[in-house]
Amino acid sequence: MTFENLITEQKDVVCIITINRPDKLNALNIKTIQEIGMAVSNAEKNDSVRAIIITGAGTKAFVAGADISEFNSFSESEGADMSKKGHDVFNSIEKNSKPIIAAINGFALGGGCELAMSCYLRIASTQAKFGQPEVKLGLIPGYGGTQRLPLLIGRSKALELLMTADMINAEEALRLGLVNYVTDPDALLSKSLEIANKISQLAPVAIAGIIRSVNAFYDKNTAGFDKEIQEFGKCFITEDFIEGTQAFLEKRKANFKGK
Repeated sequence: MTFENLITEQKDVVCIITINRPDKLNALNIKTIQEIGMAVSNAEKNDSVRAIIITGAGTKAFVAGADISEFNSFSESEGADMSKKGHDVFNSIEKNSKPIIAAINGFALGGGCELAMSCYLRIASTQAKFGQPEVKLGLIPGYGGTQRLPLLIGRSKALELLMTADMINAEEALRLGLVNYVTDPDALLSKSLEIANKISQLAPVAIAGIIRSVNAFYDKNTAGFDKEIQEFGKCFITEDFIEGTQAFLEKRKANFKGK
């Protein structure tokens, strides 16, 4: 499928989605958000894909925020509708059955930081910068930033960053727990692929069960421990479980099929 603002490619079992608006610092307009949602959905449905990486084109920005020129004259209802559409896409990333890694190559501000936070893992270049500067525009984050940032770095520090609009660098993001790893710019994609491929070698059905169980912890309407019990039981009727246990007993590497 061809996109206007994205480049998608598959390397073995990993789908790489690149936001391709470098002249706009990969700013998220409505079209780009819709395309991200479609690309992620396509990758989830593709049985040959076991992991997804989202990154930005160029060297300056992962996503430097939203495209302000698109919404500077919006009404209240139009603003709420735009936020809802963004939430729908970012929630689909957060709840995807396949692991999604953000490879953050530069500025991850506003909607870019929110996109990164909706991914399961975040790998940052030493050139990356993070922030939620919406308050400078008289706005608040609209794509989940007020909810995900406190979960990742704690309420007090999140409130500080949200209310001051301060940016932090990659090392500070690592210290706070906002990112998993920091790499040299040239090693960013290779590190992201290394982790994606490592996960992809393990049982896809179990990976999806882990994702659903962990997400249940944050869902106020779901009992997390009960969800874990359910997902644990479901593993026993999978071909991956049979293969994994046999490989262990036979002292060989398992060949998981995702069934």
